[in-house]
Amino acid sequence: MRLGFAVKVLGRPGLKSHDSRRHRNNPHLSVSLVYVRDILLYLARHRIRLYRLSSELAPYAAHPAMPRFHHQVEECRRELAAIGRMAREQGVRLTFHPGAHVNLSSPDQDLVRRSVRLLTVLADILDGMGMGPEGVIVLHVGGAYGNPPSALERFVRRWEALPPQVKARIAVENDDTVFAVRDVLWIHERTGVPVVFDYLHHLNNPDGQGIVEALKRCLATWPEGVRPKIHFSSPRTAMKLVEGPSKKRARPPRTDEHADFVNPFEFIAFCREARNAGAPDFDVMLEAKARDIALLRLREHLRRFAPELLDVMDGEDDDGRTG
Repeated sequence: MRLGFAVKVLGRPGLKSHDSRRHRNNPHLSVSLVYVRDILLYLARHRIRLYRLSSELAPYAAHPAMPRFHHQVEECRRELAAIGRMAREQGVRLTFHPGAHVNLSSPDQDLVRRSVRLLTVLADILDGMGMGPEGVIVLHVGGAYGNPPSALERFVRRWEALPPQVKARIAVENDDTVFAVRDVLWIHERTGVPVVFDYLHHLNNPDGQGIVEALKRCLATWPEGVRPKIHFSSPRTAMKLVEGPSKKRARPPRTDEHADFVNPFEFIAFCREARNAGAPDFDVMLEAKARDIALLRLREHLRRFAPELLDVMDGEDDDGRTG
């Protein structure tokens, strides 16, 4: 099992995930890749072997009105190959998870075209890095638009129309409001797309399946020889301060909000139940707000409360201490 985190590094100030300059300052993928190199060095120091890249790695590369940014991937073939080689030597699995602006189920054809352009850029980046089939681009189905079955059908049709190299990279994830595990499994049955099980989303949108039952069905969608991945986060339980008209006010947490850290006892119980049920090995992308700090803290808790889980977890030295 590899533990990973998403995009932003909090444990070392100054590490950037991508070139975030505005277009007038000519941001470029080559700059982003320098930042990724520095992040890989950070990951190596802490023996972290799963990382979600920023979907903005190639700034404006998919923007239809800015053609001068459209050739960044081709311009960075050597740099991409070098970063990919570095990641493979460290055993780091690199993935993408673009936001809601990538939507294949939308009835808006223009939005779908923009989505396909970005997905093509992300797939080209992973290909340029030489990432194997574990390097997936994780998508939500998108909106239901008043008719969930029609939205699912649209997603399948749009996936079928994707370029082959993009289709090979797509994985789909259950969400916390509309499309539950049973829905993304239906997509898998139609397309063969692997399913990323999201623990917190399933708690909020359980569709009648138990956690381990749903987990095992999702893990079984992955091709032989490709380690599945899941998303895990604990629900926020603390009060939250939100901006009001004149001052901040406290509001109770929502069940779908990600906590800053992972509840170790919740994670341990989940992993033990999965192992006892005979679930295959899988990687875990932690979606805690504290990012890498949450990951390192969870390792400390595992060492104290569930040392047997460290035996199946990448990132531990022989004496049980993280590097």
